[in-house]
Amino acid sequence: MTEAALAVEGLCKRFIRPAVEHLSLTLPPGELYALLGPNGAGKTTTLRMIVGLLAPDLGTIHVFGADALADPIGAKRVIAWLPDEPMLYDKLTPLEYLEFVAGLWGMDGTAAAARAEELLRWLELWDQRDQRCEEFSRGMKQKAALAGALIHDPRLLILDEPLSGLDAAMGRQVKDLLLERVKQGTTVILTTHILEVAERLAERIGIIHKGRLLAEGTLEELRAQSGLAGSSLEDVFLQLTSTGRT
Repeated sequence: MTEAALAVEGLCKRFIRPAVEHLSLTLPPGELYALLGPNGAGKTTTLRMIVGLLAPDLGTIHVFGADALADPIGAKRVIAWLPDEPMLYDKLTPLEYLEFVAGLWGMDGTAAAARAEELLRWLELWDQRDQRCEEFSRGMKQKAALAGALIHDPRLLILDEPLSGLDAAMGRQVKDLLLERVKQGTTVILTTHILEVAERLAERIGIIHKGRLLAEGTLEELRAQSGLAGSSLEDVFLQLTSTGRT
């Protein structure tokens, strides 16, 4: 049996009220999975627990067999996390930023330099490699942050609204890069409010509402669960989240 890239069981997190309630997910290697939900549904809280930025109240998280709660460093070695707001050191250039991130991962300098060039060329930032990140547009910062997430070749890539702030051309570049990574065996879990992106890219989709997973599966399986055969993901999403159907 193939080891799961991500196995989440009974995940719970409460702030003033429950944010995530008994959430379970299992992702195989090499899958692109979209986690969808209205604002405040618990998507970002879930991702933050998976990457170790929040401690769950209950539940377990395993990343390629590593217990992310008992052995957080072991799990984080194979994870990359890209939040919805790109986090860069504005006074660095993209090349300097990628050199810094590669150093944190203990990468060989020659390999890191080759990887940085490959990523910046793919994301069409090579011509801006010596420009300070503070001069970048929102979309350019997003692409530089994505390059930083990919520099160490993560096996599990977790993205919170990765297309936020990108124009159509930049969005296409990022989507193509993600699909290529999945073809190479990387597992990707992302959140997005752009349902067309999930409909076109994701192999499976999970819909979360009020901290609970309402439905999960391929688009056809979600259509069957919602009783909306042949409908768009938008129609299915609105039906499921408005009724709270499980």
